[in-house]
Amino acid sequence: MTVVSPSVTASSSALAAVDAALARAAAGERLDVVDAEALLGATGERFERLLAIAGETRDAGLAASGRPGVITYSRKVFVPLTTLCRDRCHYCVFVDTPGQLLKKHKPAYMSPEQVLAVVRQGQAMGCKEVLLTLGDRPEDRWPEARAWLDEHGFASTIAYVAHIARLVTAETGLLAHANPGVMSAEELRMLRPTAPSMGMMLETTSRRLYEEPGQVHFGSPDKDPAVRLEVIDAAGRERVPFTTGILVGIGETVRDRAESLVAIREAHERHQVDGQGHVQEVIVQNFRAKPRTAMQGAPDAELLEYVAAVAVARLVMGPRMRIQVPPNLSDATEFGLLVRAGADDWGGVSPLTADHVNPERPWPHLDDLARMTAELGFELRERLTAQPEFVLDAETWIDPALRPAVAALADPATGLAASAAPLALRPPAVPQSRSADPAPGDPHQVTAEQHGPNPHKPTVPQSRSADPAPGDPHQATAEQRGAGPRSVRRLAEAAAADPLALDDDDWVALLEATGDDLDVLAATADDVRRYTVGEAVTLVVNRNLTSSGLRAAPTDDPATFTLDDVAAIAADAWELGATELCVQGLLPASEDPSGYLDIARAVKAGAPGIHLHAYRPQDVRDLADRSGLSLDAALAAMREAGVDTVPGTGVKVLSERVRGLVAPTDLEIERWVEGITAAHRAGFRSTSVIFYGHVETAAERVAHLRQLRAIQDETGGFSEFVPIPLPGPSGGVLLVPGRAPLDEHRAMVAVSRLLLSGSIPHLQIPWTRVGREASVVLLQSGGNDLGGTLLDGRVKPEAGIEHGLELPVTDASAMVARLFRPFRLRTTTYGQVGAR
Repeated sequence: MTVVSPSVTASSSALAAVDAALARAAAGERLDVVDAEALLGATGERFERLLAIAGETRDAGLAASGRPGVITYSRKVFVPLTTLCRDRCHYCVFVDTPGQLLKKHKPAYMSPEQVLAVVRQGQAMGCKEVLLTLGDRPEDRWPEARAWLDEHGFASTIAYVAHIARLVTAETGLLAHANPGVMSAEELRMLRPTAPSMGMMLETTSRRLYEEPGQVHFGSPDKDPAVRLEVIDAAGRERVPFTTGILVGIGETVRDRAESLVAIREAHERHQVDGQGHVQEVIVQNFRAKPRTAMQGAPDAELLEYVAAVAVARLVMGPRMRIQVPPNLSDATEFGLLVRAGADDWGGVSPLTADHVNPERPWPHLDDLARMTAELGFELRERLTAQPEFVLDAETWIDPALRPAVAALADPATGLAASAAPLALRPPAVPQSRSADPAPGDPHQVTAEQHGPNPHKPTVPQSRSADPAPGDPHQATAEQRGAGPRSVRRLAEAAAADPLALDDDDWVALLEATGDDLDVLAATADDVRRYTVGEAVTLVVNRNLTSSGLRAAPTDDPATFTLDDVAAIAADAWELGATELCVQGLLPASEDPSGYLDIARAVKAGAPGIHLHAYRPQDVRDLADRSGLSLDAALAAMREAGVDTVPGTGVKVLSERVRGLVAPTDLEIERWVEGITAAHRAGFRSTSVIFYGHVETAAERVAHLRQLRAIQDETGGFSEFVPIPLPGPSGGVLLVPGRAPLDEHRAMVAVSRLLLSGSIPHLQIPWTRVGREASVVLLQSGGNDLGGTLLDGRVKPEAGIEHGLELPVTDASAMVARLFRPFRLRTTTYGQVGAR
């Protein structure tokens, strides 16, 4: 007789439970909590079988829905309507206190004009969803929130959400997805005519995490699992297409995960209409620890546990449910596992705005997401905020007030998004200041009845300033633009709403702003930065190498180097933590032009994982001309040699007049434009720059920015813009005589943010030129990036331009901390830095 230890018996019992649950799942049987718990613990071959069954279940559901092989996403604008909240979740960096808002110069609530400014940019980029995310009922905790709502005539934050959702659709035709947290049945009814879909994560059914001191939800009244389950049920009773889901890795047990998924399914099934429940998608979201939170030291959700949760969600919910995984919270190398686990929706992805809840995790570029999805054997298709099944059955699920707006954006055959760009249901209003009153009889003016009961007299939502009354001496005319603080405010706010609405004289007036006008301009630009690319300030760990220093043999000049040195420089930079090596500069005429390619090969030989950011348009032209190659052939050779992206430098201002006076040896402007557009067409992304403060006029700066925007419209290849002040002896010239140099930079940064908004997303502050203290100020004028650390390295430090100047990561982080903004390291193309 063989004696089996209890541990082996327990293990055998667990394996038997997994096998039994896998058999039931393969047969399409309904899984209970015990089954789900068992499957969440599957490992080895059983884990592989779990993924296979989940993938087959997903594929059957997509085929039954008439879209086999399709993974969906929603092109969205993320609007953080308020970051005040009454809860105290231990993992959250989204929320602010009133004191933090003051330090950030941030309003308690976004104004209608601020919302529309961002939404219209998203509309121009093809977005169809406006995600309204905010803290739960901040007026219940913060007197400042209650005062703002009273002042602006709203009974509650949710009443303001309804107003904004209605306004967004009326003005732009885009559709709101309301995500305001816990809602009562009455509030769901109030929001239903304004938003085709709503959402609230269940997160977990664990009462321990809510009730036990020190746990993630302790002290957060809106995270009571019973309360959240009631919201999901109420949404079903009100026939609201509803998004919910679970968080994986916040301290819950495996049993909690199983119970949470089954609870969502039961709520969904309780409110079926003709076999269709109201839960339109279940998000399975992995926990990511964030700095400056109580859980900053907690480990991220373990990958295979997370993937198992996705697969079990698919099997518990069945083939007809959409299972969503946020693509920015996983590394691209993990996408294959998530798709194998039965995911069929990436959720909302924005080409314009940051993920304000996870600011450290940038969205993937939509072209990259489509490519990676195709590599996994699926087609990426755009949907609306409501999933296709609910769009096709609009009579049941979409409020009559919204059906025309939904139909205008939907493909009537599939319920997915129509390919045409959304059009406003009525012509967009002329850009107004932040307090434009609705016209008399405007059907979109919110009444007291729409606000809900309020002891205070409702007023039209106001914000920082009111439009001048007719006859007001401050009313700007074409001749008076730029004459006073109100006219600059109006111009800045018009620019925030639509950068293309201003003419060149308007932009010149903004560039020449001083005093209070300049403060208004900088604050408006910083608002645009905040509500598009977000609060995070980024930095890349890099080193420079000036290719002009290449020599065939060693010399005594420390600025020169050989190809052997190049490999050592790259390896040293990699060992020091660099993710990028930036190489630029014309090779000496004495060196063979193949040296450009040899440098690239040596870099990759020394550090195969480093990103090579190399060669300006002038350098590429030199390689082409001296090698007898076409421009396209030279770029192809660079790609083959290992170049990843290219610098968009080598130009001061896009004006032949300026080039002739300041930099006659630079590449001719027409040839520079030809070179950078050719690089973009060849698949290279690039930076873009201006060197200002010399002989150029304000109008020439404006023309430069407009031409960069036109190139971006054509190629989409610019990742960032860097406004760089030209040093003496040619530089340092003030555009406005007597204006402080720092104010010169503030005006340039602010105008760059406004004019390029919706086109070139990131604005880098050149700390080496303006200094660290000024950089902090410019980060409050529209900037969101500090460029690179510029490591000198231990090998040939003099071989890099700007050697002797370093910005250690700790110093950059301390600079950003003064602004109460998150700091993150980035890749050259603004992606997330992965593990080595």
